[in-house]
Amino acid sequence: MNDSGLGAAWLETLEHQRRLSAHTLANYSRAVGVLFRLKEKTALRDVDTRQVRRFVAQLHAAGLSGRSLALTLSAWRGLYKWLARQHGFSANPVQGVRAPKSPRYLPKALSVEQAQQLLESVPAETPEGARDRAMFELLYSSGLRLAELIALDTEDGRLDLKQGEVTVTGKGAKTRTVPVGARARDALRDWLKSRALLAAPQERALFVGARGRRIAPGTVQARLRVWAKRQGLGASVHPHMLRHSFASHVLQSSQDLRAVQEMLGHASISTTQVYTHLDFQALAKVYDAAHPRARKK
Repeated sequence: MNDSGLGAAWLETLEHQRRLSAHTLANYSRAVGVLFRLKEKTALRDVDTRQVRRFVAQLHAAGLSGRSLALTLSAWRGLYKWLARQHGFSANPVQGVRAPKSPRYLPKALSVEQAQQLLESVPAETPEGARDRAMFELLYSSGLRLAELIALDTEDGRLDLKQGEVTVTGKGAKTRTVPVGARARDALRDWLKSRALLAAPQERALFVGARGRRIAPGTVQARLRVWAKRQGLGASVHPHMLRHSFASHVLQSSQDLRAVQEMLGHASISTTQVYTHLDFQALAKVYDAAHPRARKK
């Protein structure tokens, strides 16, 4: 089997055995394409660690961030592990190669007041308004990822308004159940009353777009941007910011990092710990504004 066939076989294995999301598979496929472009005529079996380090340097010089390089190296490392198991490759040239560190940026979150201002500004008088309000309330209430929101159906039992919970499948095909708050439940009930006015016949998706089919990620992003701009919150508000806001606000109130980890579906507690820094930033602003010795004279 030639190199391109080996790359395709590995991606097929990931798709059928590890049940990775389409987004993750696309990232892995892109990383394999980058490796094939950089190695040029060198066979996969002949790539060595020195070359891999040179590839990383080239990509970094081209502007790829440390985080993106780390994800690329992870994909390459996985490919070579599979090649060693399945095709007898003797060495993994990516083993031990690390991406350069890049500055760690904290996720942006709305304040509690901004979140309330945004959500209460969306009128539910039209089917589109009812849909938008239900989507945004659910994102903020339950900390869903955009892909998790879009994947929800009406009759699969995953959204239980009576019990006040929603079950979603996130990264790594991991399923979790999270609470749905009272405001979000009310908004969802309003949307379900109007949904038939927008949804195409036999459409199963909970949220639909103008053509009556499952709503597209770009449509959710665009609608949120419109409502945020109308409230003077700027054009940078995006669906994941509502997830960040959910995590930050729950953590500020509860101080329960493990619970927030479970609700977000993070595999590692270290991923969730970034929100403790957001919490500290909020406290620092209060301190700077209120403490008599905090301000410079």
